[in-house]
Amino acid sequence: MTIEQRLAGLGIIIFTGSSLAAFINNQENTVSTVSEALKMRDDSPVVLQGHIQQHIRKDKYLFTDSTGKITVEIDDKDWNGVDVGPSNIVRIHGEIDKDWHSTEVDVNTIKLIQ
Repeated sequence: MTIEQRLAGLGIIIFTGSSLAAFINNQENTVSTVSEALKMRDDSPVVLQGHIQQHIRKDKYLFTDSTGKITVEIDDKDWNGVDVGPSNIVRIHGEIDKDWHSTEVDVNTIKLIQ
């Protein structure tokens, strides 16, 4: 019996290659519109594609697509060196943040599309 077989029998897995696989939930990569996002429940994952039109204050920005506008919160660490202007198309991944009077998106990642 090889050492790999013995370790596997103990529930220990050894990765011998350089590639790893992962489960990909395609629903988490489906792009929604701003109008759809405004109707989603609090803490729902969301992907939006559109434009960051303006900086509102601190880490708040106005995001728009063809269906409407929504405030997004992008922390400094989540920019990852991406520079964008109002004419650039971006894709953001985040989650819905609802309170009594507003709906925002707390952004986890932002990617420049064009």
